[in-house]
Amino acid sequence: MALGKSRLTFLLILAFFGVCFGAVYRVGDSNGWTSRGLVDYNEWASTKDFYVNDTLIFTYNNQFHNVMQVTNQDFESCNPTSPVAVYTSGSDTITLERHGNFYFMCGAPGHCQAGQRVEITATLPTPDDSFASPSPTPYGSSPSASHPEVLSPSSALSTSPALHFSKLGMGVTMFVLSTLLGFVF
Repeated sequence: MALGKSRLTFLLILAFFGVCFGAVYRVGDSNGWTSRGLVDYNEWASTKDFYVNDTLIFTYNNQFHNVMQVTNQDFESCNPTSPVAVYTSGSDTITLERHGNFYFMCGAPGHCQAGQRVEITATLPTPDDSFASPSPTPYGSSPSASHPEVLSPSSALSTSPALHFSKLGMGVTMFVLSTLLGFVF
């Protein structure tokens, strides 16, 4: 009986991990979130495919910067007076929990106007998005690595790809569900 329960637990864990993982992106890559003009954040975002459950990490000096999630109207006018959310830790982690557009800016005077703002569009992954995100590389690896800004959700040193919703995940999930139904009935 104990062997059956541990087998069932293992299959449930396998099903959970086979369905959906999100990629982790450091906004601005190694430059982080800054107003020094080192990063064109909208250019940075245009080279990525963001999906629901992906995570953004904003790293910055919190004595000079913050992160404000704002509406499209406030984003376009660089208006920090009515933010949806404000982050001030200097290392903020924000998960894209729905599909659609997300607007972020720094609320320090003049920073948004200087380009410290980014629009992120998150889409729903489709069943054909097998291995949709670029493979993460160990953080701090060679600058020639193809996408050093993508980190694994579980560890910044992981080299495993970030899955969204793959055929493999669907297959594993279907196998586990059919196996579980066999255990129950």
